[in-house]
Amino acid sequence: MTGRRQRKKARRSLLCRAALGLYRALVIVSAVIVVGYGAYKLFVRPPQVEAPPVVEQPGGDVSSGGQEMPPELERKKQCYTFLLMGTDDGNGNADTLMVASYDVKAGTVGVVSIPRDTIVDRSWSRYPKINGAYGGGGGVKRVREEVSHLLGIPIDYYVKVDIKAFVALVDEVGGVDFDVPVNMDYDDPWQNLSIHYKKGMQHLSGQQALEVVRFRHNNDMTGYSDVGRTQTQQKLLTAVAKKVLSWGSIAKIKPFLDIFNQYVDTDLDAGDILFFATQALYINMDSGINTKTLTGRGDATHNGYTWCYELDREQTLADINDLLNPYTTPVTDEMAHIISANG
Repeated sequence: MTGRRQRKKARRSLLCRAALGLYRALVIVSAVIVVGYGAYKLFVRPPQVEAPPVVEQPGGDVSSGGQEMPPELERKKQCYTFLLMGTDDGNGNADTLMVASYDVKAGTVGVVSIPRDTIVDRSWSRYPKINGAYGGGGGVKRVREEVSHLLGIPIDYYVKVDIKAFVALVDEVGGVDFDVPVNMDYDDPWQNLSIHYKKGMQHLSGQQALEVVRFRHNNDMTGYSDVGRTQTQQKLLTAVAKKVLSWGSIAKIKPFLDIFNQYVDTDLDAGDILFFATQALYINMDSGINTKTLTGRGDATHNGYTWCYELDREQTLADINDLLNPYTTPVTDEMAHIISANG
């Protein structure tokens, strides 16, 4: 009888030790989670952006017969804007200009392409096309200022990408499936460039994807306009982004970082990048990203230069407010600087 009691007591003691061990393990795991979360909250914080500029008041108020006072500008919480810029193939101008707005709380991204030949009218040059802001020593700083001036919104960060990064990224994810929008038949011996693709779904390597986004027209001048080219760029970049975010292997993180470090120039610091990278996991890639190319006409003349791109003022303001506006109130015509052609 005594032996049976001792065995029962031993089993209870064993169960108690096991339960105590499990409890301690849970406490340790919980502590690690709490500490890890606390560290994340401490070191990975939403980036801070500059306060909105003071709005010039027109004087007077409605009750005293003056003009109506404009609303005070206020930033949306955790809504950020980015200049996305691709360097060109050697002529010193910016080949690709896009502006993105990321509303973290809403989980949405808006991307607007600015056609290369969009008219600007600034003191830095008589040359009236926005892609010229990069050359002549202006660099990213001038492009950033010019884009902000044009759209009437602040640009919080910039990301300048060497064209080689696009090739390396597409190759790293094993290529990308893409619906080529038109037949492409173009040769440029001066650049050692040949682009030959049939319209329809294609599996593209990095170099092939680059050729597709660089295509402007066929040898016989058929094809599509500069607007069609930017739309193709948007769609192909979205396809690549989906492939990257769906890439399952954790081992691929280092190659992506290597590509980023080698080919990308940005003023985002490591903490900013970590914050945006973790938040990007929650974006619905099918419904959370909206893209647009600014509407206008590409046959305008300005300051004696032909084939300038004159923006449609009303539609451009609508696109800014729908996709990019970081303010709680609309961007107005007075805030943006949309230039009409003078020739």
